Formats: sequence, C-alpha cells, structure tokens
Amino acid sequence: MLVSLQLGSLIGPAFACGCGAMVPGGETRVSVDRETSVVGWDGRTEQIVMRLTVRRNAPEAAWIMPVPHRASVELGDPGLFSELSALTSPELVTRHYFWPRAHDWPFAGSSGVGDGARAPSAGAPSVEVVGRERLGPFDVARLAANDPEALRKWLEDNGFDLPGRLATALKPYVDLGWEYVAVRLAPREGHNPLGGTLDPLRLRFASDRLVYPMRLSKLASTPQRLGLYVLAAHRMEPRGPIGGDAPEVTYAGRIDRRPATGDTDALDGLTGGKPVFLTAIEQSFPHPERIDGDHELRAADADTPYRRQVYENRLLTVAGTPAWVLSLLAAVLLGAAVVVLLVLRVRRRAGQGRPEAPEGPEAPAGW
Repeated sequence: MLVSLQLGSLIGPAFACGCGAMVPGGETRVSVDRETSVVGWDGRTEQIVMRLTVRRNAPEAAWIMPVPHRASVELGDPGLFSELSALTSPELVTRHYFWPRAHDWPFAGSSGVGDGARAPSAGAPSVEVVGRERLGPFDVARLAANDPEALRKWLEDNGFDLPGRLATALKPYVDLGWEYVAVRLAPREGHNPLGGTLDPLRLRFASDRLVYPMRLSKLASTPQRLGLYVLAAHRMEPRGPIGGDAPEVTYAGRIDRRPATGDTDALDGLTGGKPVFLTAIEQSFPHPERIDGDHELRAADADTPYRRQVYENRLLTVAGTPAWVLSLLAAVLLGAAVVVLLVLRVRRRAGQGRPEAPEGPEAPAGW
C-alpha cells in the first residue's frame, strides 16, 4: 500500500487529523485539509509511503498512524508521487467551435488560436514501545497499547500535545488490538525549522484485507478531502462513504510491466515490476465529525478502465485563419460570382431578343 499524506498550512490553535496528525507545542498546530493517498495491496502485505508538505516553518511537528499489525518503517522514494500523478492525469480533449465567442476576434481582438489483529494480553503493559528509530528528520516510535487513555498519556508525556478526545477516537483501534506508528518531525540541533516537502516514510505491515485508516480524521475542525490511489490485482472500490460524500473514481487502468527508466523506478520498487491495477478515488468530507469508520476496499464487479477527460474549447481555424472568416469570404465571393453570372445572362438574353434588319438593296419602305 502506498499512502501520501499532505498537510496544509500550519495554523493555530486548531487541531486536525488526516490518518492522524498533530504539532506539539502551544503556539503551532497542523491543519490537515487534504489527504492524498495511494493504496496498494498484494493480499498479504500493505505498504504505506507518507509524504508531508509543511507550508510554514515549525520547530516541531508530529502525527500518529494506526496500523492493524506490527509495522516496519523506513524512508521512501520521493519520485513515487510525481510518477503516480503523471499516470493518473486526465486526458486532454480538444473541442472546436465555429462561430467566434466573447474572447475571440472581432470581439476581443484575438483569433483564439484487519479483523484478525492480535489483542494485547491482559497482563501486558498498557503501552509498549516495540521500536524506536531516527530516519532523516523523523523520530519514529512504534507502539502497542491496550488502554486508549494510557496511550494518550504516553503520547503527551513524550511531547505530543493532543486533545483529550483523542483517547475516545483511538478506542476502536485499541479494542481491535491495532498498533500505532507515532512520528515526530524535528530538525537536528542547530538546523533550521521544518518547512517545505519532507522526505517520505514507508511503512510495511501484514494485512489480510485492504483497510485505509480514517477514524482519526473525525477530529478535524475543517472540511477534509481525500485522494486515494489504490494499487491491487483488480479495480477496487470503498464499501461505503463512511460519513462523507459518495466516493468518485477519477482513474482506473492496468499498469503493465514497463521498461526500467529513472521515471519508473519508484513505482516498480513498490510493485516489484509486476502488472497491477491502479484505481484513483476522490472523496469529500464536508462534516468530518460524521466519519464513522475506516475505508474498507474491495474488488469491483469488473476491471473497467476509466480516465477523466478535460475539455479544451478552441475556435476552428484553417492555416491559422478562423474558419468562419474563410466561410464568410467564400460566401461573399460566391455571391459576387452569382451576381456576375446573372448580369452576363441578362445581357446575353437582351442581345438575343433584338430584331435584325433585312439584307439587300430592295428593302421595303419603312425599313
């Protein structure tokens, strides 16, 4: 599975989640209004590659991602996102019109040319740190917990400034025995504050079903928009809207093995170069507090390809000249030719109707 999480501008004092995101400290917060994700699944393993874009500098930032099983974390390939964006770009279709419009000449002077997850045992610690590592600018903690309040307290004690209602939002994941990847984004001592596009992170974990975590997004204080790219054996679709508008497919198509180039290394590194079906899904959440579950994705009834079309209207031209001008000119020339022919025909008939004088010297009187 591939997930790219893009964070909006840093503002205060609002708290918002995509898969789960926050900024510690009393002066800054992360506001997440757009979450762009690409999801793929081979039936056994999910991979999540997340990339954050911070539009303003912040001394620190952090977020938490629930995962159904224990995850490994490493740095991802930044080229993956531009490659997928290019693959799913709309098809440009040009539509020509004949008569000039407001912006064309002569008007404008232009020719217009996972249910089986393990539950912690009753005697296990409330919060267990199963791994911690430094990856580039990221301080990554992998956690297991059997008490949502204890998990919230651990996060707060370790520098995550979170709302009290996070424990309630985390409870469904705790009940299912999920684990968590908590990530702090902090520059090394002496370096500048965070800003711009950060290095991506790649998570891997076992999963027998394709699930995209969304419950924490209900903590968002502003409308959310999700862009989901799914890499799987077949065209995939969400089982339901989970409290948002109806999901809309914007791209669906099979990606076959391609020649290895610098532009395809990132995606091939994720899929192993094997053919996969790519589905792009857009969804809006005008009222994020209504989100009532995670996205569960299933195979569609058929692997029907689809690609959005973007229409560009252009004035019809011939050799750079508007076709309507040529048509009017042709009509004028045709009209002039008709007039000339009519005049010639009238003159010819007038000449044919004039009587001729009789020949010879003995013409009768009166001639």
